[in-house]
Amino acid sequence: MTVTHDVVLVGGGAAGLRAAIAIAEAQPALSVAIVSKVYPMRSHTVSAEGGAAAVIGADDTLEEHIYDTISGSDWLCDQNAVEAFVTEAPHELLQLEHWGCPWSREPDGHIAVRSFGGMKKMRTWFAADKTGFHLLHTLFQTTLKYPEIVRYDEWFVTRLLVDDERVQGVVALELMSGRVETILARAVVLCTGGCGRLFPFTTNANIKTGDGMALAYRAGAPLKDMEFVQYHPTGLPFTGILITEAARSEGGWLLNADGYRYLQDYDLGQPDPKPVLRSMELGPRDRLSQAFIHEVEKGRATDTPYGPVVHLDLRHLGKRVIDNKLPFVRELCLKYQNIDPVRELIPVRPVVHYMMGGVHTDQYGATPVAGLYAAGETACVSINGANRLGSNSLPECLVFGARAGRAAAEYALTAPMPTSAIAAQGRDEQRRLDQAFGRQVGAHHQEGEHAAERHRDRGHAGGQYERADKCAREIRLAENERVRFEAQPRG
Repeated sequence: MTVTHDVVLVGGGAAGLRAAIAIAEAQPALSVAIVSKVYPMRSHTVSAEGGAAAVIGADDTLEEHIYDTISGSDWLCDQNAVEAFVTEAPHELLQLEHWGCPWSREPDGHIAVRSFGGMKKMRTWFAADKTGFHLLHTLFQTTLKYPEIVRYDEWFVTRLLVDDERVQGVVALELMSGRVETILARAVVLCTGGCGRLFPFTTNANIKTGDGMALAYRAGAPLKDMEFVQYHPTGLPFTGILITEAARSEGGWLLNADGYRYLQDYDLGQPDPKPVLRSMELGPRDRLSQAFIHEVEKGRATDTPYGPVVHLDLRHLGKRVIDNKLPFVRELCLKYQNIDPVRELIPVRPVVHYMMGGVHTDQYGATPVAGLYAAGETACVSINGANRLGSNSLPECLVFGARAGRAAAEYALTAPMPTSAIAAQGRDEQRRLDQAFGRQVGAHHQEGEHAAERHRDRGHAGGQYERADKCAREIRLAENERVRFEAQPRG
């Protein structure tokens, strides 16, 4: 089966939804499709806890945010892209405010901001410690008012269709039924997130498998900066669940096995009872993760069954601050570590968190392949260089999602309709998928038949039903575990 849209967005997280809204606003006559392998509200954006950075304070400037981002990247970012990003970020966050995002407030009603690692000023907007959830919910609700946006929920894109040196659609597999469909388009925008699940210990959900990067690479688009992988310094040791940087911005301390605030030994400042911007626990993430490795080498970490750890101390913040500003941190510690941060230390260790690299794009999301755009973590503009500053990722999705959406819409207005050869490519991909999945289904079916024969031969006709019931229970348990895991905070 073949359907046609003007623009296809692959991925339904913050970048994908923001791109869809931008297209609908800029060119209402265009048909837009969002193809996502999960329901949009289960995209990984929902896991972001800490906040979104943008200049809003009277004591802050765009130049200072630009400097923090460039220096935090180890001076390896695209500085023009950083300037564009920082300039447009405040508008994007205010737009979310107008769409209904419940940003946390100061007592006088102004939007509250908190400090974050590597930044000299307090400029991180937040919604308690569930910022990603509220941001994604706001975007998702906003898309519902545009009838031209069509969603394909739980469809998995397996191939980009390329002919005449331009992308002209995708082939997607419906996960529930196995149905394969060719979706033709004048332009395609990849917003599929990163590839953290390539690593065994990561904050990333199971869906973060680098699909968009692989699709783009196979279609001829280059990847860049793939060697730059960010480790977040505070993950729970067994699960890899993130303890947000907001815990340190509120005043949490990192302690080694001797109860010593060891970051002072690594040129990260001097200890102070209260958080100091761009110092100690509020240093850049790469520096803090590197300091952890040195502590392990010196034998000053604590050994556990899941590897060496240090400890994050929030006890001095008190129950009121933790419950008001870090309620999710407390909930996670109670549920997954069986500790209460109001009274106990939190064991943490660095964990794979974010990919700075991705599909090479210009500042408007365009790749070198005509008709193909990318935004969010799957893209590399690059504003992050060798290290992303905390709270820059959410506004990056918004700024470059909107830019990519508008650029794709403008391209789609003049791009010709997909060629006849594209339909043939779609049929080829469907045959490939049918053959691949057909062999697996046939093998499982044959094994089931053999099992039934063995049960009958042994005179236990009921055994095959018992086995089927057991398999069904195991499948349900596995599905419940998958749902629970994907709902955990990861970014």
